[in-house]
Amino acid sequence: MESKQSILRLHKTRSALAAAALALVGAASVTTPAAAFDGWHLENATAIPGKGAGWDYVALDAAHNHLFIGHRGQGLQVVDMSTRKLIKVIGTTASDSSNGATLMPELDLGISYNENGTITPFKLSTLEAQPSIKLGDELDATHYDPATKRIVVNMAAGKDGTELIVLDAPSLKVAGTIKVTTKKPEHAEADGKGNFYMASRDEGSVYRINTKDMKVTAQWPTPGCAQTNGLALDAANNRIFLGCRGSATVKPSFAVMNAETGAIIYTHEIGGGNDDVIYDAELKRVFLANGVNAVMNVFEQVNADTYKPSEAVGTQAGVRTMAIDPKTKKIYAVTAEGSADYSKKITTSVSPYYANTFFTDKFYVLTYSK
Repeated sequence: MESKQSILRLHKTRSALAAAALALVGAASVTTPAAAFDGWHLENATAIPGKGAGWDYVALDAAHNHLFIGHRGQGLQVVDMSTRKLIKVIGTTASDSSNGATLMPELDLGISYNENGTITPFKLSTLEAQPSIKLGDELDATHYDPATKRIVVNMAAGKDGTELIVLDAPSLKVAGTIKVTTKKPEHAEADGKGNFYMASRDEGSVYRINTKDMKVTAQWPTPGCAQTNGLALDAANNRIFLGCRGSATVKPSFAVMNAETGAIIYTHEIGGGNDDVIYDAELKRVFLANGVNAVMNVFEQVNADTYKPSEAVGTQAGVRTMAIDPKTKKIYAVTAEGSADYSKKITTSVSPYYANTFFTDKFYVLTYSK
């Protein structure tokens, strides 16, 4: 018969082994990637009454549950996502032709960036607009860097490149300009440390800009990523996510870039016509909206250098820009029933069938969830 001391030692040994096994299981649960397939799907489609018009960017003010839609000839439209009703058109943005909005919640400030070269400031809390401010003949988009409280404006290109106008926020006074050689400056995002990353579609590259000094500090090529267009940032891991439209020799693709060195570390084929990329650090997912092939590609981030395709969600033609609610993880997008009228100009650089005519009461706000 074993002594009490022997039994006690055996019990302690078994307890220690069990604890070690539990620790290993716990470690595995932390490092093992989540299941790849989430099952993203269309949850709701709501028609917004009004005339047909082109559109571009969407932005979400999650605190007020307001979705801002750059609906060009219909203006910067505000949809209350709790009721799915159109509640406001900001200021004179219909005649100014809004392309979208940049939101600065800590300043209670938003600006509509308009195709006619103006910006329209408004309060996020009241949606009250101020008079539009003329910056040039034409502009495409604006971007905000919270670290320096500066706004970078993508103006229309000239013969030798593009002049980016830098504004101080909230005064909206011009701080200076930054000259870049690209004629197609596209999506951009700041890292919160004073660096601002911007995609260049025509050059197939990414710019790194110091917004305080207003200087280009790097320009990196994007091999395997032709027509670099969409951009999102994982600032914690220093990774840039790129949506690439492709070319005659390079397929449309998703690319991951090291934000410190500019090296491309991953590429994978996606749908055609990319115009937006969003990244959710909690979900460890990268979403790419591709309006020509009507697909939203979803990639899982296993770690900073490892990615794998998760799913390809069938959407609708024209679903090309998105916004994600950081709490509910619902993804909002817009599209419209349209047609390519061959008697009018067609943006054939995107697709020979790119819609240029849209119908009354056929504009939709879409909600995707999992």
